Amino acid sequence: MTSTAFTSGALPAGLFALPGVYRPQGDTHLISQALAQESLLPGADVLEIGTGTGTLALQAARRGAKVTAVDVSWRAVVTARLNALRRRLPLRLVHGDFASGLPGGRFDLVISNPPYVPAPAAGLPVRGPERAWDAGRDGRAVIDRICLHAPTLLRPGGVLLMVHSGMCGARESLGLLAAAGMDAEVTARAFVPWGPVLRSRRAWLEQQGLAATAENLEELVVIRAQYL
Repeated sequence: MTSTAFTSGALPAGLFALPGVYRPQGDTHLISQALAQESLLPGADVLEIGTGTGTLALQAARRGAKVTAVDVSWRAVVTARLNALRRRLPLRLVHGDFASGLPGGRFDLVISNPPYVPAPAAGLPVRGPERAWDAGRDGRAVIDRICLHAPTLLRPGGVLLMVHSGMCGARESLGLLAAAGMDAEVTARAFVPWGPVLRSRRAWLEQQGLAATAENLEELVVIRAQYL
């Protein structure tokens, strides 16, 4: 398992993002490194859940994978499409929920940098840039659904790569994936400075026991789970 320190990065050269679309940051870089270490044969079927700018989907497409990328945000879908055209790489873009908006079929690899920031509101936002990060009071509203549906999305031997905050509980993710018949482990960790969203919620996070007083680094984890 690797452990790394990251700071937020700028948008990769040649890519752009429409207003309100999540830009690659420390979590994107961490899972990008994990993706680079995966064996990915040309023609492998890959799904990205929550594609944003399409950065990870394009990384897989550059390696010859057949990539489907899904996002609930129309702006993200348009952004990823335009970035794919600029890079001259094929992407299949789907607007909607990964669990209900995809046609049938299974994948060799599923990658996701899902919303995972704990939020005072119990439900998920239905509009605005917050859709890219707010994930219910414990930050697990989307993570839990990915863990539940992963076996239905993967072929036997297929792999899920998912990044999320340590605030959400890596053990919970590992337990859910194991219960779903998957061999799961944390393969990388990183620590990044708190961004503006966490800083704006410091008092609430401390009250909920999700952060320690004066804490200013967020732990990120990459979970790798193989469907046996």
